[in-house]
Amino acid sequence: MASPASSTALAGHCASAASQPDWPRVTQLLHRSRALDDIEETRLVPARQVMYQFSARGHDLAQILLGLQLTDPHDAVTVYYRSRPLMLALGVDLEEAAAGPLARAGAFSDGRDIGVVFNKPGRGGATVLPACGGVGAQYTPAAGWAQSIGYHHDTLGDTRYARSIAVVLGGDGSVATAGFWSALTMATTLRLPMLIYIEDNGFGISVSSRLQTPGGNIAANLGAFSGLTIFEGDGADPETAAERIGEAVHFVRGQRAPALLRLTVPRLCGHSGQDTQAYKPPETIARERANDPLRRLYRYLVPQRMTEREWRQIAEGSLREVEQAVERALHRALPDPAGLTRHVFTEHGTDGHAALQEQGGLAPLGVAFAPGCPQREPEPTRINMLTAIRRTLDVELGLNPRMVVFGEDVGPKGGVHGATLGLQDKHGAARVFDTSLSEEGIIGRAVGLALAGLLPVPEIQFRKYADPATEQINDCGTLRWRTANRFAAPMVVRMPGGYFKCGDPWHSQTNEVAWAHGIGWRLAVPSNAEDAVGLLRTALRGNDPTIFFEHRALLDGAWARRPYPGDRYVLPFGVARRVREGSELTIVTWGAMVERCELAAEASGVLVEILDLRTLSPWDREAVLASVRKTHRCLIVHEDNITAGFGAEVAAVLAREAFFSLEAPVERLAMPDIPSPHAPVLLEAAVPGVASITRAIRAVASV
Repeated sequence: MASPASSTALAGHCASAASQPDWPRVTQLLHRSRALDDIEETRLVPARQVMYQFSARGHDLAQILLGLQLTDPHDAVTVYYRSRPLMLALGVDLEEAAAGPLARAGAFSDGRDIGVVFNKPGRGGATVLPACGGVGAQYTPAAGWAQSIGYHHDTLGDTRYARSIAVVLGGDGSVATAGFWSALTMATTLRLPMLIYIEDNGFGISVSSRLQTPGGNIAANLGAFSGLTIFEGDGADPETAAERIGEAVHFVRGQRAPALLRLTVPRLCGHSGQDTQAYKPPETIARERANDPLRRLYRYLVPQRMTEREWRQIAEGSLREVEQAVERALHRALPDPAGLTRHVFTEHGTDGHAALQEQGGLAPLGVAFAPGCPQREPEPTRINMLTAIRRTLDVELGLNPRMVVFGEDVGPKGGVHGATLGLQDKHGAARVFDTSLSEEGIIGRAVGLALAGLLPVPEIQFRKYADPATEQINDCGTLRWRTANRFAAPMVVRMPGGYFKCGDPWHSQTNEVAWAHGIGWRLAVPSNAEDAVGLLRTALRGNDPTIFFEHRALLDGAWARRPYPGDRYVLPFGVARRVREGSELTIVTWGAMVERCELAAEASGVLVEILDLRTLSPWDREAVLASVRKTHRCLIVHEDNITAGFGAEVAAVLAREAFFSLEAPVERLAMPDIPSPHAPVLLEAAVPGVASITRAIRAVASV
């Protein structure tokens, strides 16, 4: 029954409105799911043909009942590793369901990801957003999709989204994660059409649910949570499970409001194929087996709603179908290693056309922009980088109704740095809005929005604050690759960082190398207002996730001011800017170090050539190699720590590709391996300055 947070009158209304399940279909899907699990557990895992096996036995009935309810073409669901029954209910082919765990070609990930990390493009039905291996990572993307439903309906005026919902599946262990609580906050404060379904089997691997939430019942603990309607019951009982699921789905569709559904289910297996469950007392295992949903479904249907013969025919037919599907899957080719490095980024063929992802971002929808202009159309007045960024966001918001800008304090305040000042007043609170204080939620929400066909432009206030979002950032970057180009989540993450007058370990970090190392992310680090305009516009019109790093010292720095280059100005990524020509030494740098390197070059008396990389992913290797082959010496200057900083990557390429052109060792000048210090005198001692760069230039040039 519904909890006290939902009235019994409401529950009764929902029950009367929900249709009865197609029990023969439920029976067939349940037998198919069991047959897949049995074959894997008894044959394929022992033969090491399936490496990771996560049986859904016990969870299967309720998932099937839920999956059959997701009939709206704009519904979406995020799943986890025990969700194959729901995939079957959503129409996934048996052969594909078997081929995933076998890591065969053409399956969910083309063998690139664990076979139970599911995904399914919409194709006229519900979308299964690409699952992640991390527990709790599925919640905030579902909230992002739920928010996109309201945006499509209310802002874009698409009435087809009137009854669409987002659903997220999670186990009882996942309710302790940051993702769960962040999504719960979003769903309730924004009144999102989102159903949170908790499959409570009492164990997170071996850890009791009582160590995940007080008393082991998240529904009881959330009974007074404002804005949340709760449903709970026995997920192994066919009648109860069907009623609770029907009530919950009908409520979220009709009320366009969030609900939490907690169903208790037995886990009739170990956590995975390697788990013996030795930590469970024998009486617990016996109680779970007695609660098997398959047995209870049989008792519920036979003979009142189905004959013994009909049941047996469904069971035997399902087993035959699964056996045949597994055999076909085993005969599929193995993934081709020749394609292993494909689909990290958008790919273009020899004809220039992109091999687009099937879903996610604007490109698959056919959204096109007027051609950008690589030629500057400068205005007479110089503006600072902050104004350049704000103006570019303003122009692109006006051109692209699917673009949304958000983060902590970006609304009425205009951002803690002022980059979004006035944008909410001009474009509305649906398009420029504040978020709760959760970087995990900001980026996870952005993933869901992007997968739903919007362009999210989230802001992380300071580079260090991105650390809680690292899982979502990593998952987003690998999304195209691990779904073999089925999905992508293009977005532009604006991220200020670096020193400004003083420093500290929390607001002044750069550590841009982490994002250069992030698979699937493009990374821009502009050093001036003109480049910021061109690179930001290119990113906002691109088809890959991008980190746009804004150095705090440059936002209002006098050196970084430039004339605004025009509303059409674009700059390609991976093209360095020659700041200064020279013949005796090449300096490779980026960001706030460009100004200091230019001043140092003037003071050094050496004919220095300075290259501003502008982007680190991709970076302009050819320009660097050409310059060093001309000057025969190289100094790399960056603000990030020296050990494993991006300068090491540049140096490694030069050592391999320009070794015989070098007349001196490649040198690096960077911060020592310490956090950014606070006192200005300490900061200046740590960050490369004009004097230290000048000394380094002279030292390298004199070798």
